[in-house]
Amino acid sequence: MSHQIITDLESRHTVKHYDASKRISAADLEVIYEALRLSPSSINSQPWKFIVIESDTAKQRLHDTFANKFQFNQKHAKTASHTILFAHKTNYVRADYEKVINTDIQAGRTKPENKEQAFGAFAFVDMNTDDQGNNAAWTKSQAYLALGSTMHALARLNIDSTPMEGVDHELISELFPELEGYQCDVALAMGYNDATEDYNAALPKSRLALENIMTVL
Repeated sequence: MSHQIITDLESRHTVKHYDASKRISAADLEVIYEALRLSPSSINSQPWKFIVIESDTAKQRLHDTFANKFQFNQKHAKTASHTILFAHKTNYVRADYEKVINTDIQAGRTKPENKEQAFGAFAFVDMNTDDQGNNAAWTKSQAYLALGSTMHALARLNIDSTPMEGVDHELISELFPELEGYQCDVALAMGYNDATEDYNAALPKSRLALENIMTVL
């Protein structure tokens, strides 16, 4: 099949080794950040916070979060050009959604007089909130939508990436107080692979056949 989307996805692979000397350009970062901002989420809730690891100081902080486990991902903390921490709010409340509605009103998507009516969508949050007010399972799902969207944007820009569920959310919370109220269970390393060390780049892409995973009714 010949299509740019397919070309993007066929060329994408999970990088195992980065070239620390190569940096993502400011122009490409602008595109990445805007693609991240435009990510979809249930009821447009946007229950997330993204921390971009760029400076050497921040990279050292990230490196230190691998002290207890997932050391196989530790090398990416310093060799990737940038890493994004995808964090989700663990207790998403009505006041959080009000910020979304207010933004909708400013954008002209919702009329001011319909503000209270717009809160009807918050029922989806209530459905996914336990008696303690925790809805982390639901908000985490939204963060993964942003992750997938960002990974495709990177592929379009010919920028390599490594999605990492192997992160220690407890140490991340401790070493990144900027995430108070949010939990990071997945991160995305970004940059350019080391062609001599990244063995995964040369391997053929392997996926199950379409007929094994899809039924068209």
